[in-house]
Amino acid sequence: MADMSDDAPAPELLDIAAELYGLPLSDFTPERDARAKALKGTALAAPVKALKKPSTAAWVVNLLVRYETEQVEQVISVGALLREAQTGMDAAQLRELTKQRRQLTAAVTTRARGLAREHGLRVTEAVATQVESTLTAAMVDESAARAVRSGLLVSPLSATGIDAVDAAGAVALPDALGFEVPEVVPPPREPLRAVPDLPDTAALDEAREALEEAQAALSGAEAQRDKALAAFKDIEARSLQVKSEIEEVRRRLADLEAAAADVDDELTEAEEERDSAEAAVSEAAAARDAAAAEVERLEG
Repeated sequence: MADMSDDAPAPELLDIAAELYGLPLSDFTPERDARAKALKGTALAAPVKALKKPSTAAWVVNLLVRYETEQVEQVISVGALLREAQTGMDAAQLRELTKQRRQLTAAVTTRARGLAREHGLRVTEAVATQVESTLTAAMVDESAARAVRSGLLVSPLSATGIDAVDAAGAVALPDALGFEVPEVVPPPREPLRAVPDLPDTAALDEAREALEEAQAALSGAEAQRDKALAAFKDIEARSLQVKSEIEEVRRRLADLEAAAADVDDELTEAEEERDSAEAAVSEAAAARDAAAAEVERLEG
């Protein structure tokens, strides 16, 4: 993490950082080094040179902040409202709240992946998970929201809901951004104690066993993730299909309503023609009856 010297002007340093972290990911390091070289002999050279290259997930979130500011602000604003609303909620309400939060972060993550693709970077599932985790952290933690909004992330964020989010450790220039950087205090040194040496083979076997267990756990987690992703995509496809069918039904209903209106007009005209024809028949019948009566009178 870059430390800013007392002589380095924070606004100018932040402007340089904002430019660098807005570059394509592959351009960051050469451009940073070139800027530091150009600033050689000034108070800005060292802190610029010390700026960390962002991880892929951090770069994607920074990109989202720059090009989809409204969506990011929506995530942060909704997160603040949800944090306030959590007080006094029962378990069912909290579950629904969590569901809504996940839907929003998933939607914005999908947009982030598309935006990254537009800027020449394909986002893997692992990176997308880190992006969504960062957006979730911004919703549940105020300091994480500040870190995301800065557009100077160097690493993704995650929130457990219990421990505080290390927002200062995830941004470039935390001091200049107003984050409190915790002082690292080394643990007290314990007096040396004589311990029995473990055979190297035993330690190696134990480490290998732990590695196998960790690998098995990872494989199981990846399989579960792939299963959940497949289910999600299936349901998403069904949702799109149902929405498409609904739109088709609505279109068909609109056509039928228009046809019904036309038929109503035709029915009104037909009724008028029928009534006119019946009146003509009645008049003709009356004239015939009168003529027949006259004939009968004259013949009699």
